Amino acid sequence: MATALFVSVAIAVQASASLQGLLSPPTTFPDISACVNQPLVYSCENTTAIADTCCSPTPGGLVLQTQFWDTYTGLEHEGQLLPKGSWGIHGLWPDNCDGSFDQYCDFSRQFDPDPSPAVLPNGTTIPPYKGPGVDTFILEFGRPDLLDYMNKYWINQGAPNRDFWAHEFSKHATCTSTFDVACYGPDYKEHQDVVDFYLAVVRAFQKYPTYNMLAASGILPSNKTTYTLDQLQTALIAQTGSLPYLGCGGKNGTILQEVWYFNHVLGTEQFGQLKSVDSTTESTCSTSKGIWYYERTPTSERNVFDLL
Repeated sequence: MATALFVSVAIAVQASASLQGLLSPPTTFPDISACVNQPLVYSCENTTAIADTCCSPTPGGLVLQTQFWDTYTGLEHEGQLLPKGSWGIHGLWPDNCDGSFDQYCDFSRQFDPDPSPAVLPNGTTIPPYKGPGVDTFILEFGRPDLLDYMNKYWINQGAPNRDFWAHEFSKHATCTSTFDVACYGPDYKEHQDVVDFYLAVVRAFQKYPTYNMLAASGILPSNKTTYTLDQLQTALIAQTGSLPYLGCGGKNGTILQEVWYFNHVLGTEQFGQLKSVDSTTESTCSTSKGIWYYERTPTSERNVFDLL
């Protein structure tokens, strides 16, 4: 009886282990084992050339975590809603250290169905992507949790979310050296870098809770009250230590629409430490008129705090 019980338990353990192996999602991180021997230095602060660009974003070492404040999506009828009490993700951009930038750097990883710009400054036309959406890549890697989070906080306006995500990867991640396919080693799986980029975007976004930082300083969306640019900047500087870029639209730059947080990175863009630095881009918000931080259309947002 004892022998039979032992055998049954052993079989159950093996079956459980096999099932766990099937359920465990494949890893997406790069092979950066060589980076442990590299000098520790923040991107854009190195005095000598970066020897291994898989270890530090090069040349795009001025990393921008960017966010939108939209008030509607245009696809509310399809359930595409904005996150209540939170700004939305825009992206993670690899500007060069001098503030210039590259875009759409690898057409073999071009998944944007509607490239913007459609033509690069050198005259090269960017071929629109016609294949499966990038949301299918995420599911192929067993990350419905990531897809769920992105559908709550990374919201497009006027088009499906997946098109926005594809645009951000194709335009920006392909110009970020730490997401180069070569950095994933010989065991690279197709689209591994795409999922890895989206994970990195989420990590960076969570570092900068714009809505809460402003609200804690008494700055809340309002259709009755305006704020000065100085009020908005001061509130964010007090929490980040650096001046972010604030983007405004409307007449005379009086409608708050976006924020960009500038960073240098110690290590890879995937896992490295982000150090906030001052914006290299001047705000487009009015310095003399009140700025509207408008309330959202109530039917355009949903409560997602219980899902964080």
